[in-house]
Amino acid sequence: MTRCERHKALRYGDEIIVDASRLERAHRHLTSRIEARRFGSAATRQVIVGLVGRGIQASRTPRMHELEGQRIGFPYAYELIDFDALGLDDSDLPDILELAQALGFVGLNVTYPFKQAVIPLLEHLSPEADGIGAVNTVVLGQGQRVGHNTDAWGFAESFREGLPGVDLGHVAQFGAGGAGAAVSHALLTLGVERLTICDTEADRAQTLAQRLSQRFGDIVSFRTDSSGALAGVAGIVNTTPVGMDKFPGLPFDARLLQPDLWVAEVIYFPPETALLQQARALGCRTLAGMGMAVYQAVKAFELFTGIAPDRSAMTAHFHAAA
Repeated sequence: MTRCERHKALRYGDEIIVDASRLERAHRHLTSRIEARRFGSAATRQVIVGLVGRGIQASRTPRMHELEGQRIGFPYAYELIDFDALGLDDSDLPDILELAQALGFVGLNVTYPFKQAVIPLLEHLSPEADGIGAVNTVVLGQGQRVGHNTDAWGFAESFREGLPGVDLGHVAQFGAGGAGAAVSHALLTLGVERLTICDTEADRAQTLAQRLSQRFGDIVSFRTDSSGALAGVAGIVNTTPVGMDKFPGLPFDARLLQPDLWVAEVIYFPPETALLQQARALGCRTLAGMGMAVYQAVKAFELFTGIAPDRSAMTAHFHAAA
């Protein structure tokens, strides 16, 4: 029995009650959206994908994908499946995956807060997603759901371009969720010599640190206090949702910033978070989340379509979507 089948067996048990009316509203909304956007004849190649998450109305990902599809020359529809806007509970995630398959989606991008919650709902994981323990891209086809992680590669590519030559001796990463799992993996692959994971949930931070230590050795630790996590570091990466429009603010006290630090973000809406604003004001070298957003989309587009998109075109699409 697959992980997906085991989950379904539990899901339909007596203990779980589903709000059918809530799901029916989401079903009608998505069905009407997709039917309105179907293109041409059945013989015409059509790509329908979506983004699953919360608070994602400002995402530029749909336009990036759709514009690249248009540039290459085939119809491409990208739908937001915003659990906040649709009034859905986190427990509705299995039903949304089933609905996407029924409507003919070829894949889904997955963002906060579902990058780890989606894993038990999948039949297979790519080696990278399995190693990272988080999924941001699900390919749907022939009744199968295959999870991939393009975040790690996307962050690494952006980091190499945006912060070349920075000190990688000791780095503090804030956040141990799905994005944090991918970024920490990328940081250690890039050559970080010591990594401190800081998260308000000690169990989650410890679990990620232990997972990373199994692969990269005894160079990963965890903290729950910001001041301790930042002691003696050369750089900071924020992988928490703090700084998004939905969660304004900084992930730690701004007084802990120092001008000799480098600071990286994974958030790209807003394009410049409060953390980056404070860091730049102090003179820190900074990396915005735009690069990671573009490069993870480059890989996801290829997984969905089998066609490698043009990086420079995808970057232009990102800016056009502003």
